[in-house]
Amino acid sequence: MTDEADRQTSFPTSPKHVRFFELSSTAMSALLDGDLPTASNTAGVALTEYFVTDRARWLWRIRIDQMAADPRHAPWIARQAVTGTEGVVIGHAGFHGPPDEAGMVEIGYAVAPDFRRQGYGRAILIELLRRAAAEPAVKTVRATISPDNVASLATIAGFGFVKVGEDWDEEDGLGLIFEVPANRSC
Repeated sequence: MTDEADRQTSFPTSPKHVRFFELSSTAMSALLDGDLPTASNTAGVALTEYFVTDRARWLWRIRIDQMAADPRHAPWIARQAVTGTEGVVIGHAGFHGPPDEAGMVEIGYAVAPDFRRQGYGRAILIELLRRAAAEPAVKTVRATISPDNVASLATIAGFGFVKVGEDWDEEDGLGLIFEVPANRSC
């Protein structure tokens, strides 16, 4: 059993703050249909056209299938990233699934174009790392990033991620694999 003090982790800070809200399979289904009003009503916040782009729809389809196969995945995967008291949705974030048998989770997040280069990616990463560190089953956090994605590579800098390999994905191409212990101190 892990002592709570052992799970305490220091994180770099960000002037931006985000919170996450689970995106249900019902909301994702509405997004797949391009029905923003229903998706927004179901989600409880105003989602934007960004959530119905081809790239986003690809993700919703995967996550709906994943949740249908095992509903226990839901708390780990699709979340909308919200900021401010008005609940402005600035992107989405989550993990590719719950911790695997080795205790590894892989992060995934995207910031809507109108909110990029303002520190929201860093704020999302901080919250994902906090979530991982709070879960005793999580030992390692992974991020797989295209070598051309300069913004994401810059976002993980300073968080202790170490390159551990590469992989090839039919959809995304070459990915550099980075990992950090979930309970590390910065």
